[in-house]
Amino acid sequence: MTEDYRAITEHFVTVDGLRLRYLEMGQGPAVLFLHGGSLGSSADVFRRNLKAFAGHGFRAIAFDQPGFGGSDVPEDLSGAYRRRSIPAFMDALGLERAALVAHSQSGSPAVQLALQNPERYTHIIVLGTGSLLPPLVAAKEGIEAVAQQRLERRMAQAEPSLADTRKLLEANLYHHELITDEELALRHSQSIGKNFAAFVARGQMAEAPKKEGTPLWQRLIEVQVPLLLIFGKNDRANAFERATHLHEMVPQLDLHIVENCKHMVPWDAAEAIERLCVPFLKA
Repeated sequence: MTEDYRAITEHFVTVDGLRLRYLEMGQGPAVLFLHGGSLGSSADVFRRNLKAFAGHGFRAIAFDQPGFGGSDVPEDLSGAYRRRSIPAFMDALGLERAALVAHSQSGSPAVQLALQNPERYTHIIVLGTGSLLPPLVAAKEGIEAVAQQRLERRMAQAEPSLADTRKLLEANLYHHELITDEELALRHSQSIGKNFAAFVARGQMAEAPKKEGTPLWQRLIEVQVPLLLIFGKNDRANAFERATHLHEMVPQLDLHIVENCKHMVPWDAAEAIERLCVPFLKA
């Protein structure tokens, strides 16, 4: 990788019989970064953030969850298995406690883990998780969101081309200049082969009937560990309006909206994440 990334080391550890890849940098209190579930997601989405957090005295770790990046693909591709893999990964590294920084689909599992076992997690930081936002009455999807869904459906039918991978990144990034040839090649390599097969299989899984109960966004005030929520103002699915609505309903939540930021919050808002999260973790 480029010079900025040289101090990040790559490792592998066996968890539940699977060989999982992870990136690590720095020493100090553990901060575990959790990537989302879109095609091509991996620990590498946090390379910018790992360097920043390590520089502030944290042991910054990001791992490829089962079925993503350089990790093995499990037989169980359910979200519940992915959620269980998080504390299992911590056990494998000997981490009794850690802060969780969770992007996109990983935000809800991180909150669920904090509700179940708050003693294991020092802090929870959520980046751009739409499922933790309240719905809007009669909300309409924007043109960009519809176009992105159309692209994702087409990509699920055949392995993406390099151009497809670029289009998907551009749909999720405000700052397109961050898509260097090196970043694009890395993302594409993690979007094909076994990772593409796992992505398709996850999409074909029949969803279990949703249990009646309190929506998770309404339980955010029950989280017993410090909780920080960060959303991009330009994210899809009316995220700005919904995040604003959530903050109005529950003003005690530590919620921030970042300008010029779409769904790839770790990339678009790397400086804002450092500015907001480091004092939060050290408080």
